Amino acid sequence: MRIFSKRGRWALALIALAALLASSCSPRGGNVAILWTDRPEFAFYAKYFNASQDRYVIEVFHHDFPAQRLAELGSGRDARERPDIVVASWLQGASARGFFAPLDAYISGDDPIEYAFYPRLLAKGNFDGRQYLLPVSFNAPFAVFARNPAAGGSPEFASPFTVGLDEMREMGGNFNARTGAAVTRMGFSPTWNDEFLFLAATLFDASFREAESSPLAWNPAAVEQAAEFAREWNAGVNFGAQATDNFTFRFFTIPPAHMILSGRILFAYMDSASFFTLAEDQRNDLDFRWIAEGDSIPLAAGATYLGLARRSGAPGAADAFIRWFFRADTQRALLERSHKFRQMETSFGIAGGFSALRPVTEQVFPQFYPALLGHIPPEDFLSPANVLPSDWPAIKERVVLPYLRERAAQPDAAGLAPLETRLADWARLNRF
Repeated sequence: MRIFSKRGRWALALIALAALLASSCSPRGGNVAILWTDRPEFAFYAKYFNASQDRYVIEVFHHDFPAQRLAELGSGRDARERPDIVVASWLQGASARGFFAPLDAYISGDDPIEYAFYPRLLAKGNFDGRQYLLPVSFNAPFAVFARNPAAGGSPEFASPFTVGLDEMREMGGNFNARTGAAVTRMGFSPTWNDEFLFLAATLFDASFREAESSPLAWNPAAVEQAAEFAREWNAGVNFGAQATDNFTFRFFTIPPAHMILSGRILFAYMDSASFFTLAEDQRNDLDFRWIAEGDSIPLAAGATYLGLARRSGAPGAADAFIRWFFRADTQRALLERSHKFRQMETSFGIAGGFSALRPVTEQVFPQFYPALLGHIPPEDFLSPANVLPSDWPAIKERVVLPYLRERAAQPDAAGLAPLETRLADWARLNRF
């Protein structure tokens, strides 16, 4: 028998609801729009939209990687199989964005959307001076710590919003303790989490991005600097790589949040969605800072965007849904419903993240997530990820993260296959 986590069971329920919505609306007519998404929350959003009026219907279909499915669509496919709206990650890549129609009318002209987007997020959906994608939601990296640490007083940060790598390293080093050769407390290790290694590379300006002549471009020197920074952190602050490995093997059999609260570690790395879906009794005893370099917070790659098909079979329905969704009162109502039906226990905010509508995140979110009070940084701190290829999740998982992990474990790159070689090998086997 297969056992699903609470989050997994909820996701399955959402997918089932999406299928029910789709089946109940057939056959398709001009007032029925198809929405593809990798965010299961949109099954509920479509349900609420459909119930709010009696003219249009949104059918929701879940795909793990909608951007790749778009690339597979041929001109001869039945219109019933083609989406009118796509809401997903990785839509900005060249292979996906050609599917979409310009959306300039939604942000300017005679009838613009009422509420303001975060400008830098909006800009990432603009190509050649035209707005092809609208941002929906985003996540950010957090350094999580105890409000009342078992091992002593609360950390004192230079900023009420953010913490930098150097500050984390210094505070972590001051927290470290050992008895004889055994490390009994460790503030933080950058090698505890591969995603943190990638974050460090981002903060060192590795600048991974889509390239025209190859799958990916980046700043090689910055990648090496980040990996060496992580290695030196363990070697110089955490009593050496072996001591770090021993501590990790000994204590990381329980979730990081529990180790923070017990005083075993000072910091854990989490993205905002992971933090705000922790059990409430844990989260109430924890605090956080957005991880930044200077005044720049690197937002997680894979922010959710919305695109409208060039040849929509139901333009009126699609337009009505887009205008309904991107209203502050709509998103407030969606948050209220999520709270009422306890969906906030498994899904954070709007479509699993902070809303791309600035007034919603800054004014509405703190009413549902009190930990955000006094913790939302200025909008110009938020730095969205570069445009990445649609198959970036696979490239990152199979090429980039393994290299960072291996490089951070040794003093130099001697004996390691270069990142360029690994990427070329992956592309030869996986790109057609």
